[in-house]
Amino acid sequence: MLVGVISDTHDNLERVDRAVRVLNERGVELVIHCGDYVAPFVLKRLGALKAKLVGVFGNNDGDKVLLLRVARELGFELHGQPHELELAGRRVLVLHGVGDGRMTRAVVRALAERGGYDVILYGHTHKSEVARVGGALVVNPGEVFGMLYGRSTLALVDLERAEAEIVEL
Repeated sequence: MLVGVISDTHDNLERVDRAVRVLNERGVELVIHCGDYVAPFVLKRLGALKAKLVGVFGNNDGDKVLLLRVARELGFELHGQPHELELAGRRVLVLHGVGDGRMTRAVVRALAERGGYDVILYGHTHKSEVARVGGALVVNPGEVFGMLYGRSTLALVDLERAEAEIVEL
């Protein structure tokens, strides 16, 4: 199962449109958003995806009630963080972040080292990462937004192979 992973879109519609094009071209079966959509109109642009979207809220997501309503209208699922999924026989944990970037990385590493998850997906730091920690594949897709660090990225995760790649937008 090929999963597209995005995070930190922060209302950058041009980059969201690019992400949608790449995800559709690559034929992902599911898109996971690790939070910080910011406004509901971002979800409407993500409505052009050919795959279902499941996501968690981030620290910059404003009107969660409206975000949930728009998500439901589009057939998407939004959850508080962390959110657990079982996909292709793998236990997947999705979160945005906790505190600052240093704290977020520390929490993700602790969860991975503790075991229990095959894949941990997170955002918040705006920096892409693919790593093996303990027995888990740890992936941060970076930022679709592309303005904080000058790189607009997403991740593709092959769950059968437990491998991921970062894709530049």
